[in-house]
Amino acid sequence: MKQILIIDDDEKLGQLLTQYLDRYDMKVTVAHTPSKGFELLKRSKPDLLILDVMLPEKDGFEICREIRAKTSVYGHLPIMMLTAHGEVTDRIVGLELGADDYLPKPFEPRELVARITNILRRAGDEGRADADLPRIEGLDVDTNRRTVHLDGELVELTTMEYELLVLFIQSPNKTFTRDELMNRLRGIDAELFSRAVDTLVSRLRHKLKDTSKTPRFIKTVWGRGYTFVGQLQ
Repeated sequence: MKQILIIDDDEKLGQLLTQYLDRYDMKVTVAHTPSKGFELLKRSKPDLLILDVMLPEKDGFEICREIRAKTSVYGHLPIMMLTAHGEVTDRIVGLELGADDYLPKPFEPRELVARITNILRRAGDEGRADADLPRIEGLDVDTNRRTVHLDGELVELTTMEYELLVLFIQSPNKTFTRDELMNRLRGIDAELFSRAVDTLVSRLRHKLKDTSKTPRFIKTVWGRGYTFVGQLQ
């Protein structure tokens, strides 16, 4: 039975989702405040976090940022953001902070189940697919711990940044178009994610101390997309 933690101050919604997800062999725990949510996170080690944006104490964006900044504590916990804010800009912010998916309220419960199932399946698939990554000079990617070291120093990556790096390493010297990256990274719809691809690549480059002018790892192929040029060991 999968363990789902919901941080949402809507008590009625929490009760409804607890009952509904139980039909799909998912055990739900609900926290109505961020402080209680963090307490449960450390104690219960859930398989997935469903996180509202509008919360007392601090908003969901800040919570997502804190979790992704402390992978040594929380690991790469899958996060779905659930909010009444359906604007594309808000969704991009959530995804860039490391959320795995974003579902605006009101929503159809069956769609929520489908998205949860997809996130959990992808998380399992990624663990198997990462196992035999090519070794890259200067980069040490530990697929069991999902950590990355650059020249011996730990690099803190969000879930999306980590997945983008793994995708590049799996296919060195292959040029990925923006559409291909959109389709491969979580399957997020093009309208949303096309506006964030370049930002995501830029953030990953910055953390790898890479530049577009003198690329060590990621090269821009003008008019086409991006390719990974890291040296194989």
